[in-house]
Amino acid sequence: MPAITRTAVLLTAAVALAIPAATAHATPAGSPDTAPRVGETVTKPLMAALKALPVREEDRTGYQRTSFKHWVDADKEGCSTRAEVLKAEALTAPKQSAKCKLSGGRWFSEYDDRYVEGPSGLDIDHRVPLAESWDSK
Repeated sequence: MPAITRTAVLLTAAVALAIPAATAHATPAGSPDTAPRVGETVTKPLMAALKALPVREEDRTGYQRTSFKHWVDADKEGCSTRAEVLKAEALTAPKQSAKCKLSGGRWFSEYDDRYVEGPSGLDIDHRVPLAESWDSK
């Protein structure tokens, strides 16, 4: 897993684990409330940290996808941020044709614990999709 992706995932998990559990429903059944103290360093395997994240009901009130700017080519070299991330994180590099259209390639999804063939099978725009992020406001 590329260092940037690993860092982003670990930071997200660490922040979620560093927030004290305010309610018992965030703690798995049968396990003691082991929320770390503020500022405490937490060391956990990635999958365990992801499984420890609390699950909440979704609330899309006021959410509009069009309020968020879509893919840009910030460095003006022909590939959108999405294509650049796909190329950087590929286990097997995709082929790139005109206008940075990607085909082929292979990636590993930590969230699904599976390999993904081809860029169309991936939603990489955000580690947390915009709508899901909106829900957690």
